[in-house]
Amino acid sequence: MTFAALLPRSLKARLFWASVVLLPVVTLFAGAALQRAFHNSLKASEASQARLHVYLLLGEAELRNGRLWLPDTVQEPRFSQLQSGLYATVHRHGGELLWRSPSAQLLSEPLLARLAATNLEPGQTLFQHLPAEGVFLFQYPVVWEGESGERRFLVSVLHSDESVDREMQAFATQLWGWLGGVYLLALLMQYLIMRWGLKPLDRLAEDLGAIERGETDKLQGQYPLEVQAVTDNLNRLIESERRQRERYRNTLADLAHSLKTPLAVMQGAAGEGLDSARYRQLVTEQTARMTQIVQYQLSRAVKSPGTPLALPVAVEPLVRRILSALSKVYAAKAITVDCELEPQLNFAGDEHDLMELLGNLLENAFKYGERRVRVRGWRDEGMLWLEVADDGPGVSPERRQTILKRGERLDSSAPGQGIGLAVAVDILSSYDGALEVRDSRALGGAAFRIQLPTL
Repeated sequence: MTFAALLPRSLKARLFWASVVLLPVVTLFAGAALQRAFHNSLKASEASQARLHVYLLLGEAELRNGRLWLPDTVQEPRFSQLQSGLYATVHRHGGELLWRSPSAQLLSEPLLARLAATNLEPGQTLFQHLPAEGVFLFQYPVVWEGESGERRFLVSVLHSDESVDREMQAFATQLWGWLGGVYLLALLMQYLIMRWGLKPLDRLAEDLGAIERGETDKLQGQYPLEVQAVTDNLNRLIESERRQRERYRNTLADLAHSLKTPLAVMQGAAGEGLDSARYRQLVTEQTARMTQIVQYQLSRAVKSPGTPLALPVAVEPLVRRILSALSKVYAAKAITVDCELEPQLNFAGDEHDLMELLGNLLENAFKYGERRVRVRGWRDEGMLWLEVADDGPGVSPERRQTILKRGERLDSSAPGQGIGLAVAVDILSSYDGALEVRDSRALGGAAFRIQLPTL
């Protein structure tokens, strides 16, 4: 099992256990540093006290016959008490013991020899801990001016380290007690901070659950800056997925709508009494057309919006093909078609897009027209203009925007799903084109004018 597999999956658990492991390390370092600082302060205090004792001893000392004399009883009473823990000695320069306090009568000879062996120059001092003897040692060299010249002496003060050990133990007990309390408090604070800091992630999970349950369509509200970028990207992903799902749904509807014309042509041809060869040819043409429609609609479902790079598409042959098919479907109406297309009109886009676009507009013209349909096409200011008009009932101004929406129909009595114009609008939007619904002055019905890029 790898180390990664042993890690908890929860961020809260990871952060909490990291705190449990790392905070003791920090606490130990802090405790050790505080203990060392306190111990150094105690040693400094010991050195200061020892220096003061030396000054007191020197204040009571006299030089008699070339020897340093000190009374048997000095101001500090502990110097007079045997084994009191405070001791003093005076050595002549060279190592001769001149005086020692009554408390120092039982000091060992090796220790006295060690004190005498110290070689310090005037102005120098020595302070050190002798753990084997359990004392702190302070030595101070003295130069005494007399009638017979200067004399050099070494004053040594020793103090038991028991009091320092007691203070260190008391300090350590309180220190680690307080640090333990601080550690537990820090863990509690860390836990509360984690809950507060990671709460936006819990809210994010709740909002995603609401989206999954269908209660909302996107992530709402403000998030911290570190999370806001994630929520913005999630919203864009959700919106993209929603548009893709909508495009799939629309494509299925568009596919059904586009297949109506070939199916109607074959159904109408069945009643025209065509010979078998002609009928097979017509069926072959329409099935090929249906195959093209299926492939085209599938490609529309997955491609991103935008004007594709394509070879120029001649407009007139394509219009003629659509008119030929619709004339068969609506043969009973005997529609007269006026086709007024400028020569060499080209469309800068996909041929299937133009066929789907014009097929929907022309089918509506044949469906709602009475006797006449007119198709016009021209170039103007680098744009391709196409207009499909009929002599039907027309479209009132207040309904012209409504019929461009998917599923909206002007005449519910006629067969259809009301998606043809919406498909046209979708195709035009991918080419930055435009569709305008107006009245046809020449025919009296509706006129649909589209604007597309040209070459």
